[in-house]
Amino acid sequence: MNDHLRQALNNARLQPVDVAAHLAVDPKTVARWLAGRTPHPRHRWAVADLLHLDEADLWPHLAEQHRTIPDEVQAVYPHRWAVPQTAWRQLLQSATHRIDILTYSGLFLAEDTGLLHVIADRARAGVRTRILLGDPGASQVATRGVDEGLGPEVMAARTRNALVLYGHLSGVNNVEIRTHQTVLYNSIYRADDDLLINAHAYGTPAAQAPVIHLRILGPSAAATTYLDSLESVWASAKPWIG
Repeated sequence: MNDHLRQALNNARLQPVDVAAHLAVDPKTVARWLAGRTPHPRHRWAVADLLHLDEADLWPHLAEQHRTIPDEVQAVYPHRWAVPQTAWRQLLQSATHRIDILTYSGLFLAEDTGLLHVIADRARAGVRTRILLGDPGASQVATRGVDEGLGPEVMAARTRNALVLYGHLSGVNNVEIRTHQTVLYNSIYRADDDLLINAHAYGTPAAQAPVIHLRILGPSAAATTYLDSLESVWASAKPWIG
């Protein structure tokens, strides 16, 4: 029995025959829906419109199926600026063996002296730290600036500034800094098995784009796709000499 649908019809003071007439279906079809059969999508949407309700109000089990989120997804933030500063600090402080930063500038992190101290402390504790920033002279960096609506020179300048700030870590044991000339579709911030993935969207600055927090839970997890991408960029990048 679909009690949700039956109650909605009662509230709207409609009979099954009224629904059948509105949708141009056999009344027996509506009776089967009330008995528990799930209609085709076009009929579900039509019934929901007729009753001025959401499809999920009438067939909650479908909403549960559609909203299934893999365990590896820890959080989704609508914008990078919406990620709490404490989340960045906790991510980096939690690292026991790996920290990876892959971006064009990552200036928002580099300008936080406290976070740079956290990275340095973890590196001194033996955490291998790799920082991959865009080559300021690369066409890919200029193009990204245009894509974000900032202009080619602005992104190149941001990258140069970031290299100066991250460069303060270059003398710390276990820290390596490289520059790349890669087209990035995401920026990746990793601490051991946790990754914050900042999507790149055309016409949108990275700070406005969404961030997904993933945790590596197995070899076939989505997070491993981003790790493979990171390793590919690292392999082709050049060591930075400040």
